Amino acid sequence: MNARRFRLPLTAALMTLSLLGLSPAVADETCQSPFLPKVTGQEDYVYVWTLGVTGVADGNDSLVTVDVRPGSPTYGRVIHRAPVRGRHEAHHAGFTDDRRQLWAGGLDDSYIFVFDVASNPAKPRLVKTITSFVKDTGGLVGPHTFYALPGRTLISALSNATDGSGRTGLAEYGNDGKFIRTIWMPKEAPYGYDVRVNVNLNRMLTSSFAGKKNYMRPFGELTKDSEAMKAFGDSVIVWDFHARKPLQILRVPGAPLELRWALQPNHHYAFTATALTHQLVLIYLKEDGTWATKTIADIGENIPVDISLAPDDSKVYVNSFMDGTLRVYDVSNPFEGKLIEQVKLGEMANMVSESWDGKRIYATNSLLSQWDKPGPYWLKAYAWEGGKLVPKFTTDFTAVGRAHIMNFGTAAPIVARGANQIAQRTRVR
Repeated sequence: MNARRFRLPLTAALMTLSLLGLSPAVADETCQSPFLPKVTGQEDYVYVWTLGVTGVADGNDSLVTVDVRPGSPTYGRVIHRAPVRGRHEAHHAGFTDDRRQLWAGGLDDSYIFVFDVASNPAKPRLVKTITSFVKDTGGLVGPHTFYALPGRTLISALSNATDGSGRTGLAEYGNDGKFIRTIWMPKEAPYGYDVRVNVNLNRMLTSSFAGKKNYMRPFGELTKDSEAMKAFGDSVIVWDFHARKPLQILRVPGAPLELRWALQPNHHYAFTATALTHQLVLIYLKEDGTWATKTIADIGENIPVDISLAPDDSKVYVNSFMDGTLRVYDVSNPFEGKLIEQVKLGEMANMVSESWDGKRIYATNSLLSQWDKPGPYWLKAYAWEGGKLVPKFTTDFTAVGRAHIMNFGTAAPIVARGANQIAQRTRVR
């Protein structure tokens, strides 16, 4: 396949932005959709989709804004909390392609909450609640990854309404909240988890976890049930992105979770980490056009739960839940992961995100309500200084809930141009 044929739309988009006199957007994390503008610079806010806890604040799930502007009097502090009604197992969230909305999901009842993050970036507000996901999709349960496509959002689910197993699929909604279609996983690989697209290659990857009857079960009880522990996914599926058709099923034992495509255009590979077999795995394109996998590092007796990738593809960051450690691997040679840095974050380390300029790392420490230990819960920030990760602040979430996924925001205004509302941000000095 000639990968160059898929580069024209991106090149044309960048040329269009240049002609419009718009600068690149600022403030984002490296592992976002390629249909969002590539972003660089210092983020102003971190939006944290946060699990509600009985007796904490109003007990509801909420979108929490943390000020991360160096020099700000509220640097490292919670400056806003936008609650939703009830607790829904708040988990993942993602921007629409115009960056005006943040969609956030609940893994328990499959509600989707749409926040306006453009009108007042420091104070997002809930503008829509989609309660019909299960009905719309024909029985998908547990909306997980929210992935921006042009004019729509692609959502990977974890389970189904029939039996709560891991048989599941993908759903697409317009940015207006209207359902478009469901794509079920193939019978040979029915599980789902993450979804990521490589536009240049016209390839999409999906990974696999477990169904609702596992992920909503107390962790200690689950791990003692030998039959339940067999009900985890072991596949990564390679798809034709434009056709949304599965092309190849790769067997990756041990529940491969987050997927991260290499970011450089000539790097035709991706990474994942397996929760149950604690391995860092390379997914790569072979000369014959097929895909293969290779274990490049053993992470130890842990549950690696999230990974992030350096903007130049030189490093993979891995957070592990059991020992609360952030590990950094040199993957300059993607076929061999070399451990170069370890940071003890604290119990239940979970999500990890790197800034697009490669200078800052953020981490949180809640996984699932039935799997977490008692707090404290936090957001922590680190920066590279002198070749080491140096702590910058810790935000205590004790008064707001359990911090999970992070998305980066900016105080600069969104400039919408044309029918497609090309969303870019320019700083006002």
